[in-house]
Amino acid sequence: MPDYVLRLLSYKVRSENMDNRKNKNINIIRDESGKSIVLINDIRFKSRRKIDWNQVEMYLKEYIGECYEIIETSEKIYIGTDFPDEFCHSKDKIRLKGANEKAKANMVQAISELIYIATDKVESEDYEKKHKAKAEYGWYRYNTRFGIPKYNSNGELEGYNIYTAKMLVRCDEDGKLYLYDFVRTKKETSSPSEL
Repeated sequence: MPDYVLRLLSYKVRSENMDNRKNKNINIIRDESGKSIVLINDIRFKSRRKIDWNQVEMYLKEYIGECYEIIETSEKIYIGTDFPDEFCHSKDKIRLKGANEKAKANMVQAISELIYIATDKVESEDYEKKHKAKAEYGWYRYNTRFGIPKYNSNGELEGYNIYTAKMLVRCDEDGKLYLYDFVRTKKETSSPSEL
């Protein structure tokens, strides 16, 4: 059997596994250009004024020890103990305001799906040389996209605001890849998707 047939079968099995996932409030769709978007259909952290990041961090701790696969590269990404703290208290998070901050808080519901659709892997520098020990074996960045529901004044769904984020992954001494953070969360400039 040719190699490409095995890869297609593997892709089909992984796709079916994602369709049978536990969280039915999350969907993976493709936009008109064929790029994947994770749709988050429920707003968990709704505060308009201030997100309780300690609550977000507690939610993320449930992921520690899990492992998820990126469909594009077949890489396994592990969730270590440093991820919840970095996600909730990094300089990147502190700079976020308004809708971008709310989007980052709500993306925690879809960590496995965001990893699954990650694309465009590039090796990354240790900017500002602040992660010497953690960056010793390398850093990688991937692109990922997600949508958050947009409601009108009557509370009816109007569509989705689409956001992009960079998934930051560190390579550990054991050769495993560990999710470190999602950075540069920002709303796409196009109009909201009406799905």
